[in-house]
Amino acid sequence: MRRRAGNNIQLSVRNGIDTSNINKKTREEGVMIDGLTARNILQIVESSAQQFGDKPYLLFSYSTSRVEQACEELSFSELAKTVRQAARFFVNEGVRPGDRVALHMRSCIDFIVCLFGIAACGAIAVPVNDQSAPDEVRYVLKKTTPCLVICEHQFLSMYETFKKQESPFISRIIPGRCLNNAHTASSFRSEIASFSSAEFKAPSIRECDTAEILFTSGTTAHPKGVELSHANLIYAAYYTQWQTSMRADDCVLTPMPACHSNFQLAALMPSLVSGAQLVLLSKYSATKFWKQVCTYKATIIQCVSMMVRTLLMQPVHSFDSQSAVREVLYFLPLDTQTKEAFEKRFNVRLMNSYGSTETVTWAITDYPSGERRWPSIGRVGLGYEAKIVNSQGQEVPIGTIGEILIKGTPGRSIMKGYYNDPEHTHEALSPDGWLRTGDKGWVDQDGFFFFADRKANMIKRCGENISTVEIEDVLLNSGFIEEAAVIGEDDQIRDQVVCAFVVPRNGCTVTPAMVIDYCAQHLSSFKVPGIVEIRDSLPHTCSMKVEKRLLKTRHCDTCGDER
Repeated sequence: MRRRAGNNIQLSVRNGIDTSNINKKTREEGVMIDGLTARNILQIVESSAQQFGDKPYLLFSYSTSRVEQACEELSFSELAKTVRQAARFFVNEGVRPGDRVALHMRSCIDFIVCLFGIAACGAIAVPVNDQSAPDEVRYVLKKTTPCLVICEHQFLSMYETFKKQESPFISRIIPGRCLNNAHTASSFRSEIASFSSAEFKAPSIRECDTAEILFTSGTTAHPKGVELSHANLIYAAYYTQWQTSMRADDCVLTPMPACHSNFQLAALMPSLVSGAQLVLLSKYSATKFWKQVCTYKATIIQCVSMMVRTLLMQPVHSFDSQSAVREVLYFLPLDTQTKEAFEKRFNVRLMNSYGSTETVTWAITDYPSGERRWPSIGRVGLGYEAKIVNSQGQEVPIGTIGEILIKGTPGRSIMKGYYNDPEHTHEALSPDGWLRTGDKGWVDQDGFFFFADRKANMIKRCGENISTVEIEDVLLNSGFIEEAAVIGEDDQIRDQVVCAFVVPRNGCTVTPAMVIDYCAQHLSSFKVPGIVEIRDSLPHTCSMKVEKRLLKTRHCDTCGDER
C-alpha cells in the first residue's frame, strides 16, 4: 500500500501501479478503445479530408541524380481522392477483400497511397523491407501468398526471377515508383490518375478486419508476420496524439522507413487524425538532418540512438539550438552522457518510450506532461497494463528484474496475432490479452519502468546472466568508442563468451587490449569481453538499429584472449 501525495486515499500497488479500481478502470478504457477504433482506415482518411481539406499533409523530401533536394506534396483532400483512385485500381486488378498485396518500395508518397488504398478495398497490405535479401523476400511471399506485388523498378528483376522459377506464390507484378525516370518519382500515381475516385464503392469493412501484416525480426529463425487490424492502426493514431499532445499546427518530421511500424503507427497515423503536417525524408543524412528539421519548422521528430550520436559528431552551427522541436520521440538505448549532451546542444528533450510492433504503440512511455525519470522508459500508457514477472509467470517485488508483460485488447491496442502462426501466437499472447515481450526490466515504487535488456540479448556465462546493454553503455562512455555492439558466442566451457564489436571515434586509435583493460576497470570480471573486434562500421536495420544477427567474430589474432 502507498499514500497518494496530497490526500489520504490509500491505494493498492501492483508493480508500482495503482490497482484498487483496476476492474472498473479496465472496463472504462475498453469502452474508450472501442469508441475510438469503431471505424476503418478509409473512414479515417475521409474524415480528415473533410476536417482539414486543402491543408498540406504529406511532404516527401528526396534527392535524385539530377536534383539535390526535391519535394512532393499532398493535401488531406488530395490524399483522400488518390486513395480512392488507388482502391478503384486495385479492385480493377481483381483484388478482393482479404487478399494480400505485397508492397516493395522505399519511402515515398506512393507507398502511403498504396497502403491506404489496399486497406480501403478490404485487402491486406504486406510491406516488404527494401533492404531484404532475395531469400527473405521469398519467405515473406511464400508465407502470405499475395495476389499482387507492387514494387520499385529496382526490384523488378528479382520478382521476374521468382516468376521464372514458377513460384506458386507469385501472381501479378506491377511496377511502382521509379526515382530514376526522367520526370517523376511517382509513377504509380500517374498510373492510377485516370481512375475515378467517385466510382469506387467501398466494401463493408469491420474495424477488426486485418489491414496489414508487418514482418518483424525476433528470436526465431524466420521473421514473424504481425497481424494488425484497422482498429490497431486507428488506436495508434489517437494514442500517439495523446502521447505527444499532437495538434493541427504541428509538423512531424521523420526519416524512419515507410515500411516500418515506427513510421506508420507513431508518425503517419497520428498526424493524419491530428491534422498535423508530416514530412517524410527519403533517408537519414547526419550532415543534412538538423538543417531539415529547422527548414521545415518541425515540432515533433523521431530519433534513434545512431542518429543522436552521429548528429553530435557534426560541426556546431548557430541554428543548432534554434529549432521549433518540442518533442523528440525516442526509443532506447542511450547512455546518459550522450543524452544530456544532445539535449543541451539542440535545446530539446527526449521522450523515452518502450514498445514493439506487437504492442502497436509505445505502451510504456514518458507522459506529455509531468516528471520524466531518465533512464526510465516511462509509465504505462492509456489503454494498457504492465507488470514484471519471473520465469514462472509470477509477479516480482518492486525493483526486481524480470520479464516485461504488456496487457491490451488484441486487435485494438495490441496485435491480433502472428499471421498463420498459431504456435508462436499462443506462446506470446494469452487469451486475456497479456503479451510476453521477452524483454527484461523492473519498476520502481512510483510506477516508472526501467529497461534492463532484450531477452535475446542476455548472455549466459558461467551461470551468470549478463546484460549486453550494460556493457555497451560502459563502452560508449569510454570517450574513444563511437558505436558498440555486444553479443554472446557459444563456449564449450563457460556457456557463452562476451564478444564486443566497436567502432572507434574519429581520430582515435583503439586496440582490443585497450577495450578489455577499460572494461576491466568498470565491470565485474565475468562481464569483461573475452573477444573484441575493431570495425569501421556496424550493420544496421532499416530502422537504424544495429543488426546483431549479422555480427560474427572472426576469431583472428587481433581479438583479445578469453580471460
